[in-house]
Amino acid sequence: MNYTTTTFNEAEWLRVLFLLSDTEQWLQQQHTQHFYQLPLKQHKKLLRNNWYLSPAALAHIIERHYYKISRHPCAGKFTTSIPELVAYIREAFTQPSTPVPDSVNLQRTLTTPTPIGFDNQGNTVAALTVISNAGGRIITAFPGHIYSPL
Repeated sequence: MNYTTTTFNEAEWLRVLFLLSDTEQWLQQQHTQHFYQLPLKQHKKLLRNNWYLSPAALAHIIERHYYKISRHPCAGKFTTSIPELVAYIREAFTQPSTPVPDSVNLQRTLTTPTPIGFDNQGNTVAALTVISNAGGRIITAFPGHIYSPL
């Protein structure tokens, strides 16, 4: 291969690489500090490498599935508090994973002691489904179960 056909500014590329690295480390510190503000025990379980809830994933879950956010009216909604929701997401890690139909992702379903919201069909539910990739990075969570179309 001929790598000399394009101009490569190594100094600039390295400068941007280190800027991105520093920014990523700073964001990771902010993420950890922000999650530690939740009134929960065992915060480290939220930040494991094999079961990871990122700020982007949590923001997605809250934006789409939290009853106080009016976006996505046809999605299931959690009616529990955010700290309780995050605790349930953490607890779902103890459940066995199963493949999501027609996907490379995995699902874990936690049955909760009391109702935590309503599913996308309007039924009150006491179950939480968490979807993650094979590496354990949480993609989403929602009240209820995955429904397969008939």
